[in-house]
Amino acid sequence: MHAAWTRRAIQILEAEAHRSADTHLIRLDLPAFPGIPLYLKDESVHPTGSLKHRLARSLFLYAICNGWLDADRPVIEASSGSTAISEAYFARLLGLPFFAVMPRSTSRDKVAQIEFFGGHCHFIDGTDVYRAPQMLAAELGGHYMDQFTNAERATDWRGNNNIAESIFRQLQGEPDTEPRWIVVPAGTGGTSATIGRYLRYRSAHHAPTRLAVVDPEFSVFYDYYVSRNASLQLTRGTRIEGIGRPRVEPSFLPGVIDCMLHVPDAASIAALRVLEQLLGRRCGGSTGTSLVGALLLMTELKAGGEHGPVVTLICDGGDRYRDTYYNEDWIRAEGLDVPTQLARLLSIVHEGRWID
Repeated sequence: MHAAWTRRAIQILEAEAHRSADTHLIRLDLPAFPGIPLYLKDESVHPTGSLKHRLARSLFLYAICNGWLDADRPVIEASSGSTAISEAYFARLLGLPFFAVMPRSTSRDKVAQIEFFGGHCHFIDGTDVYRAPQMLAAELGGHYMDQFTNAERATDWRGNNNIAESIFRQLQGEPDTEPRWIVVPAGTGGTSATIGRYLRYRSAHHAPTRLAVVDPEFSVFYDYYVSRNASLQLTRGTRIEGIGRPRVEPSFLPGVIDCMLHVPDAASIAALRVLEQLLGRRCGGSTGTSLVGALLLMTELKAGGEHGPVVTLICDGGDRYRDTYYNEDWIRAEGLDVPTQLARLLSIVHEGRWID
């Protein structure tokens, strides 16, 4: 039974991958940055609407091939939303019950999407999203997927159409095919680990591309990158859902990162307004954090007389955040000075430099 189910489950996941076209790579040429095009890898077009679609497929394949899943066995995950949405989708494809352990503050739109795909939401208070899924898995006789440990292990970083390989393939027809920087946020650390490893693997035969990782407020990743103190811990989570962590996660690998940038939350939200002007659409908070980092690095390239592409991600769409990042009452309640940060970012976009 187990071997037959495993074969069938892998076939289902492979068929889903074949049905999924590659995500778009959008080019923005900002007049203030001649010779420094900005590319946005649009991960929001996945069937589950976010970058986490790739991770969820990899995590399920990893668990299946490790013998951790079988017919009807519940799947449990700790997630603030997007990973849970994607895992709920794949669990439904495989006919497996799915339970998401998440902070009570998770946006209602994300909860609704998890439930739409047949998942169940298990809410907790505080930041300890580690013991709760383990206890729930033991209670249900299920498997705890544990994205925070397994994200960097589950993805094939050498290629196999991972996000890094996809970016470079899509750049092949561009005037300059070698990005100077790729800018990503860190949630589990799986995306930065995959891209960072791939860049080093590729560098033997190509011009080097550097990896920058952006970190929001109330996250320990930036401080860990600087200090290498793995015991760092905070008592609250981040405002920017899906990225930053209150503790150092096993999947976060600082050694593959060339630069980390600490981005104020007000700047992340202001960047969403800038991106809405540039693209005519709304994106999620982590995309704003990434855009801030990309723009800052573009100003450094320009100031140094350098040219070349900068690539970042559209991690998910803005519809999931109508109650937060696009809600003025929520912004005021959080005490965030978005107008000041918006003026600074617009000065970068239109003048190519930071104006205090």
